[in-house]
Amino acid sequence: MSTQVQTTLRGPEAFALARRALDEMESVGVWPTPLNFELWLHWLGEPECALGVEMSRVLGSGTVFTDAIAEKLGAEYLPRGRLSEEIRDAGAVLNRELSTVSEAIAKAQKSQAAYGETLAGASAHLEGSAEPTALLGVVSNLSKATTEVQFENATLEKRLETSTREVARLRDHLEEVRRDAMTDALTSLANRKAFDEELLKACDEADRNHQPMTLAVLDIDHFKRFNDTWGHQTGDQVLRYVASVIGRISRAPRIAARYGGEEFAIIFPSENAFVVEKALNQIREEIGTRALRRRSTNDELGAVTISAGLAERHPGETGSSLLDRADKALYASKRTGRDKVTNGERLDQAA
Repeated sequence: MSTQVQTTLRGPEAFALARRALDEMESVGVWPTPLNFELWLHWLGEPECALGVEMSRVLGSGTVFTDAIAEKLGAEYLPRGRLSEEIRDAGAVLNRELSTVSEAIAKAQKSQAAYGETLAGASAHLEGSAEPTALLGVVSNLSKATTEVQFENATLEKRLETSTREVARLRDHLEEVRRDAMTDALTSLANRKAFDEELLKACDEADRNHQPMTLAVLDIDHFKRFNDTWGHQTGDQVLRYVASVIGRISRAPRIAARYGGEEFAIIFPSENAFVVEKALNQIREEIGTRALRRRSTNDELGAVTISAGLAERHPGETGSSLLDRADKALYASKRTGRDKVTNGERLDQAA
C-alpha cells in the first residue's frame, strides 16, 4: 500500500475513507472482499497513482467489475501481487531447468548402460577369439562406443554448467525479491515484517549468548499537522530525511525499521539501555537542529522533532512484552513535552 494511503489510514480520516470505499463499492455493485477493499482504498486515497488512474478508466468504461479484473489489477499494481508473480516466474524457470537436467542425466545414464553392455560383449568376444580381424572389430566398436559416451558426458557437463549458472542467477534474484519484500519502499529501511522477524531472532540470540538487548521506538512529533499543512509529498520527504538519519546512526548490527506511518523502531543487539539512550539522543539532536526546506518551492518548513522510548530486555522476555515497554516509554516522552528520549528502565524503577 502506498505511503500516502498508509498515512491516511493511521489518522482520523481513515474511517471516512473506509466508509467512502464501502459506499462506492456498493454503488457499483461490487462485493467488499479484502482485495476489492484494498483496491478501492488505493483509488480513493490516491486517485492520481497508477492504480487509481487504471481504476478510474475501468470503472468509467462501464465494464462490470469482476473478480478476474480485481485479480488482474492486484497482480499488476499491488506490491504483494507483483511479489507473488515474481516468485511464480522464478519457480517456473527453476522447474524447467530441473526438468532439462533430469532429461540430460537420464540420457547419460542410458548411454553409460549401453557402453557397459558394449564392454561386456567385447570381453566375451575377446575370450572366444584371437583372430586379428576380430580383434580389430572389437577395438573399433569400443572406440566408437567410447566416443559416444565422451560426447554424452561432455553434453551433460555443459548442461549442468548452464543450469548451475541459471540456478545461481535465480537464487540471487529470489534473494533480491526477498530483500524487497522486507524493505520499506519509501525509506529503504526494513519494513514491519522484517522487523518482527529480526526482533524474534534478536531475543533468541540474546538468551543464547546471555547478552543484553535493547529496543527503541521513535515517532515524528505532530506529523499529521505537518502533513495537513504541507501535503503528503512533503511529508514523504520528511520521512525519508528522518529515516536517513536513523539508518546512518543505526548501522549493522543494529536493525532500523519503519514500524508504521511515522513510527520507527531500532533493535540494538548486545547493547544496554545506557548506550542506546545516548544513540537515540544523537538521532534526536541531529534531526531537531536542522531547518528543513520544501524541495519543490524552497519554502522553509522549520525544524522537525522526534520523541523516543527505549526498553532493555529482561532475560527470557518476549519480543511483544519488550515492544510494549518501549511503547510506554515513547508515550511518556509524548506526554511530557515531546522532542525527548525516555528510558523505560527508569520508568520501571519509578513504578
